[in-house]
Amino acid sequence: MRVLFAAPDSYWPRWSQPLQAACPEMDLVRDGDPASIDAIIYAPGGEIADLSPYVNARLVQSLWAGVEKIVTNQTLTQPLARMVDPGLAQGMAEFCTGWVMRAHLGMDRYLQDGIWRNDVVPPLAKTRPVTVLGTGELGRAVAAMLGTIGFPVTGYSASGRAVAGMRVLGAQHLDEALAQAQILINLLPDTAETRNLLNAARLAQLPEGAWLINPGRGTVLDDAALIAALDSGHLGHAVLDVFRTEPLPADHPFWSHPGITVTPHIAAETRPETAAPVAAANLRRAMAGEPILHLVDRSKGY
Repeated sequence: MRVLFAAPDSYWPRWSQPLQAACPEMDLVRDGDPASIDAIIYAPGGEIADLSPYVNARLVQSLWAGVEKIVTNQTLTQPLARMVDPGLAQGMAEFCTGWVMRAHLGMDRYLQDGIWRNDVVPPLAKTRPVTVLGTGELGRAVAAMLGTIGFPVTGYSASGRAVAGMRVLGAQHLDEALAQAQILINLLPDTAETRNLLNAARLAQLPEGAWLINPGRGTVLDDAALIAALDSGHLGHAVLDVFRTEPLPADHPFWSHPGITVTPHIAAETRPETAAPVAAANLRRAMAGEPILHLVDRSKGY
């Protein structure tokens, strides 16, 4: 099979060898006659934006978990698969667990200033409810890791579809999901339905002192509403890894706000060594006419 690698130049040194090792029967190319291409491995930012000439391509395999910058491409007519990378899921679970533990244990109390602060004993994890917005691969991985520590985790998705081992609330119970979240983790995708979902009214539903951890999508959060909720003292802290504009401008108020920790979109990364076998499996499925894994529902945007 002839597969076009349509991604930024910087991706090629990291991805070409793992992809070819995972799928040795593949002829991986960076250009050529569009009619000769059987499938496309794609990431936004490369030279190829017009996918319409690739009339024989049976699959566009995204290298990103999020597909909002691909699914809106009007020239995309081929089946699109998002990347579900076990390494990315593990990294996201570790990131979220680390920040949940910081919030839970109150690590920021212990300044190295000579003051003996032993007046507050951290509660046990079983008494600290966590809500995870988004119960896809990443949300399930985060919930599973937190659950092993003992945190009671509630998941939220618009569909409310059941997930083994996790209590899941649907769209009609969003208020309940927020009201019990002493720590709220957002892993929702960027869609028309999720943009500004966490507005002033919904942030107000969180318990006083709640922490917000957002490694999902910056568009889900109303920036001004977050700052107001922190300034009022209603929210305890926010850890933000994703933003409407990236890199986050140096003069953005998030940088200087004492109630916000900014991390530079490093919560989880797609790792070629763990993602390449996923791409290889889908390429083989597409060539064999078998059902494609992680196929994007374009009506939903993910």
